[in-house]
Amino acid sequence: MAKEFLDHLLAIREQNVAYAVATVIDVVGSTSAKTGSKALIDQHGKVVTGWVGGGCAESSACDAALRSIASGATDIIEIDLDDEVLGAGMPCGGHMRVYIEPSIPKPSVWIMGHGEVAEHISLLADLMGFAVIVNDAMATEDKFPHATRLIGDDLDYSELIPLAGDFVVIATQHKGDHESMSRALKSDARYIALIASRKRSRLVMDYLRNKKFSEADIARVMAPCGLDIGARTPAEIALSIISEIVLVRRAASGVRMRDTLHREVPSPKAAVGGTGST
Repeated sequence: MAKEFLDHLLAIREQNVAYAVATVIDVVGSTSAKTGSKALIDQHGKVVTGWVGGGCAESSACDAALRSIASGATDIIEIDLDDEVLGAGMPCGGHMRVYIEPSIPKPSVWIMGHGEVAEHISLLADLMGFAVIVNDAMATEDKFPHATRLIGDDLDYSELIPLAGDFVVIATQHKGDHESMSRALKSDARYIALIASRKRSRLVMDYLRNKKFSEADIARVMAPCGLDIGARTPAEIALSIISEIVLVRRAASGVRMRDTLHREVPSPKAAVGGTGST
């Protein structure tokens, strides 16, 4: 792989955005790209660097890359360069097979705060496949060994910049929770949770209203947060919150798996003749 291609690949990885690599794995007949040719395609379907052929091949590869980025699944596409439909009105000749491999960045769990609950959330979030970002002056590597990033000097929360697919958990034990919440609500974070007592939660919500946040904005805040599993210990509280995060991430129902059996539709055979047992 050429150094220039690797340089661009490393650069786009640093941006923590989705992309795809298209690789020509087979050619037949006359094609401008050869087996092993690669193109780096960004999240908008544009070639960043590399080459998999001219207009008809590139257009097909970019379209396939967008589909793979959306689904998260790899793909192998067949490109018939004799097909005028794929080109710009003139056949190119030849046939190609192109392997499309998407790379989807991990969503991040931003933890604002330190303490036992925050430490357990960090551990569980890492186990669930999230990148973990801890933002707190008291957070240390020995307490958060699973964190991808530690931020310890962000007094005004200016580094709290979650992406649209990220999750934010504010566990500051009342210290600055209203300010960090205000910052979080200005982002497109998918999930924002506040760990606090009901009384403290009401105070934070009132603060947000005074800051002219709309009721729709305030409704984004999960307070109380987590699923009702009867959590009492710090580890159990962390589990209830991570469970809710996974539920949101996977767009799940939260229903017990046993109870989902009652939702299954009987097969036509079972409905008509049953199992045959008595």
